[in-house]
Amino acid sequence: MKLHLWLLLFFCVPAKIFAQTSPCCHSDAIKEFSMLAEREDFKMAHENPLPYKYEGMDGTTITFPTPDGKMGYGFLLKAKEPSDKYLFVYQEWWGVNDYIKKQSEKLYNDLNGTVNVLAVDMYDQKVAANREDAAKYMKDASLDRLESIMQGAIKYAGPDAEIASIGWCFGGGLALQSALLEGEHNIGVVMYYGMPEKDVNKLKTLTAPVLGIFGTKDKGINTELVDEFEKNMKEAGKTLMVKRYNADHGFANPSNPDYNVEATEDAYKHAIAFLRKQFE
Repeated sequence: MKLHLWLLLFFCVPAKIFAQTSPCCHSDAIKEFSMLAEREDFKMAHENPLPYKYEGMDGTTITFPTPDGKMGYGFLLKAKEPSDKYLFVYQEWWGVNDYIKKQSEKLYNDLNGTVNVLAVDMYDQKVAANREDAAKYMKDASLDRLESIMQGAIKYAGPDAEIASIGWCFGGGLALQSALLEGEHNIGVVMYYGMPEKDVNKLKTLTAPVLGIFGTKDKGINTELVDEFEKNMKEAGKTLMVKRYNADHGFANPSNPDYNVEATEDAYKHAIAFLRKQFE
């Protein structure tokens, strides 16, 4: 398959927000997913990314202060007209590589350039070219730092921001955690095979619906975890739409040996329709 087609199909605030009493990222969800990096079968399910250099439109690398006194980074595609609408894009375990930049551009175009699309760099400019480095970066990611980066991105978006989030793999779970931090500013979440939040009390704070996309062959984010997520969201009184595909973890990643074109196309159709509706 030609590279450009693979890329086309690819796919992993106000002060009151920062004053939450229970930091969202300090759940077991992100830690539990990070520990998958120690499993050999999980690592081997991720082929090293194919070489690709992003040469798309005028996305720019930005910086923003984070509450821990450091700087955060992101890749931003600005809306054609001034807008408070933001889509936060959360990376797979590789980092913000050129595939993520290309996917961010696709989302930007399919939202007609009306939304600011920000790929939030959760690895502080580290990008893995192989699964060994990706496993290390994901496992070593500090929960405090991850939360601080998300908080910095939320503040960057501004006090009037409407924010949706989308992510794959490691980023799938981060997209949900980001929504919890965003509070009333969140308008929707798309999570591809990410670790669900299991704390029902935290799920009760969600202010917008969630679209969860999962593979039934996934041994990490398995069927039992997805079933539990559906149960917990129902108990929390929140809206969760689940799409399940006869596919493995990372099925929407073209560099994955179990890349599934049909499932990727269908999943993206649902994802972009969901985002368009939330940004109306």
